[in-house]
Amino acid sequence: MATHRLLRQKPILITLLNFAKPLQKPHFHGIWLLFSYLKSYSSHGVGALQVQEAYATPKPEPVSSNSLSGSIFAEKILLGLKQGNPNSLRNYLFQLNPFVVVEVLSRCRENFQLGMKFVDLLLLNCPNMKHSSQSLSVMIHILVRGRRLSEAQALVLRMVRRSGISRVEVVESFVSTCVSCGSNPLVFDLLVRTYVQAKKLREGSEVFRMLRSKGFRVSINACNSLLGGLVKVGWVDLAWEVYEEVLRSGIGLNVYTLNIMVNALCKDGKIDDTKLLLSDMEKKGILPDIVTYNTLVNAYCRQGLLEEAFRLLDSMSCKGLRPGLFTYNSLINGLCKVGNYARAKEVLDEMLQVGLNPDTTTYNALLVESCRKNSVLEAEGIFGEMSRRGVSPDLISFSALIGMFSRNGQLDQALGYFKSLKSAGLAPDNVIYTILIDGYCKKGLMSEALKMRDKMLEQGCAMDVVTYNTIMNGLCREMMLADADLLLSEMVERGVIPDFYTFTTLIHGYCKDGNMRKALNLFQTMTERNLKPDIVTYNTLIDGFFKGGEIEKAKELWGDMISRSIFPNHISYGILINEFCSMGHVSEAFRYWDQMVEEGIKPTLVTCNTILKGYFRSGDAAKADEFLGKMISRGVIPDSITYNTLINGYIKEDNLDKAFVFINKMEDKGLLPDVITYNVILNGFCRQGRMQEAELVLRRMIEKGVKPDRSTYTLLINGHVSQDNLKAAFRFHDEMLQKGFVPDDTF
Repeated sequence: MATHRLLRQKPILITLLNFAKPLQKPHFHGIWLLFSYLKSYSSHGVGALQVQEAYATPKPEPVSSNSLSGSIFAEKILLGLKQGNPNSLRNYLFQLNPFVVVEVLSRCRENFQLGMKFVDLLLLNCPNMKHSSQSLSVMIHILVRGRRLSEAQALVLRMVRRSGISRVEVVESFVSTCVSCGSNPLVFDLLVRTYVQAKKLREGSEVFRMLRSKGFRVSINACNSLLGGLVKVGWVDLAWEVYEEVLRSGIGLNVYTLNIMVNALCKDGKIDDTKLLLSDMEKKGILPDIVTYNTLVNAYCRQGLLEEAFRLLDSMSCKGLRPGLFTYNSLINGLCKVGNYARAKEVLDEMLQVGLNPDTTTYNALLVESCRKNSVLEAEGIFGEMSRRGVSPDLISFSALIGMFSRNGQLDQALGYFKSLKSAGLAPDNVIYTILIDGYCKKGLMSEALKMRDKMLEQGCAMDVVTYNTIMNGLCREMMLADADLLLSEMVERGVIPDFYTFTTLIHGYCKDGNMRKALNLFQTMTERNLKPDIVTYNTLIDGFFKGGEIEKAKELWGDMISRSIFPNHISYGILINEFCSMGHVSEAFRYWDQMVEEGIKPTLVTCNTILKGYFRSGDAAKADEFLGKMISRGVIPDSITYNTLINGYIKEDNLDKAFVFINKMEDKGLLPDVITYNVILNGFCRQGRMQEAELVLRRMIEKGVKPDRSTYTLLINGHVSQDNLKAAFRFHDEMLQKGFVPDDTF
């Protein structure tokens, strides 16, 4: 037995004796160290004779000087730890290296308290020491054994964030040191969890697989942490791969696993597949809880499947699960999104009846929907109820109200809520400032919009591309194109990248101004920046070139648009049809009309009215009449503009009888002729000198409650003058003055 022990210790003894041999003179420190070792090993039955025998043994493989000195240094530290002399140990700390740390802690396997003392010494005195993966691993193992998990995790985080370290190296270092440190299996859970918390989810998945391949078990809680992290960032496919690995490993699942995977299916839009998952889990004895049902209810509501959501609500009650605030908020939000505001209010009442207190999220869903519908009374009522119930409004609440009033041009009310927001201790964000800027821009108050912009910057809110585009739109609408150009330069200088909306807004401004060269330059800049123009951009340019008389350039852009797989819409066709009709090229207009119908694009009323106008301009009233029948058969219902176009067309052809037919048809359809309609008819009679009929039309329009305007009187005056009936002309001239209209006085 003694011989066996000796053989085990021989390598260590040989190392010591080889270390002593080169000494030329007796060296007190060397002898002390040698005897310290001998004393240490005497407890294992290694006596002087055995040392002598070991010394006489043939020399083994050479030992590296680093490992030799490290082993001796480790022994010194262990001795100091045992003697409890921290001052002497501190003298060694500056000489520490990763090898010594591993050596010391490996020898503390059976004396855990000693190892913990050394780790504390390192953490306190050597926080910036350059560790290896091995030295960090052994420290982590010791800390996990001591249940000091937060300190252990800090070291794991330090390890996984080291540059150049691979997942394989991390796993190998943990695995290779776990036996020598008497490790706790929790260390592998901690490793996986730390990757998740460090947002290194792909790496965490690889580490999980490597641990599984080496036969190490990871707890279901750590697996859930990884699965939950993957689903949260939307890596659903990878989550299912990890889930399959968890199933194969035989790790016991729990309800948290169920909820994570139900959420994964809902996020992926596969809500129907949840039934199979729930069934499989039920076979494993895992039943859904309130979180499961809430996830499903919320998913159904987001997809607008409200009936299924309410069926689940009933199912919850049957299973003894009480719907909570989250459940009701999901239902209210879902109902508001599909426009069923009345039912959402009913759900709020049900919620109050079961004793649940609505929160800001509850009221915001109702408030946003009522503001979207511009229901001012309803929105202010909801806001007031929030205050009465002690529910504090947030930025969403205020932005909904400010947005509604600003959108409708009621800037005083919008600014009132803006002040209330500040009084409530909330700081307006760039969204709210942008809403107000947009309100000023829509009213053409650009100086006020820019003042609000300055206030926004003073408050430390950064302008994003949306804010810039809002101001850009206002400047272009007011034709302040030089200022718009300066704003574009400012955007670029401040590092805000212009998007396609920025360029399209500027292009529209220059097209409206007739500066097609500048518009085309902006279009080219846009494409050079890899900003794909959309149908709106092309429609704007094509319309601009048509209006500028550059028909070939407009057609060229039409071809370029189609070559980019951007297909014309009803507006695109409407532009071409309108322009060709205006030029009297009805056959060309109809070519595009036929193309539009072939592509399944339903003609709009505006386009149909344009075609009618085109027929009359080309002097083809019969075809206009025929086309009216076609448009009605296609489900396009004529409006007052349609009938006015027909009436005007027939009057220009001096076909007043036909014009009156359409007046009667118009009235039959419930479309009352307006002042424009009557003026068109008056103009026809006056041009023909039929002043008696003209005055009958005047009486009829007054009887119908349509007030004559300046054009009405001018037509009558000019008509009588042309018939040399100056007395009647002056009578209408005086009546015109009495009505407050300023006459032209040019006969």
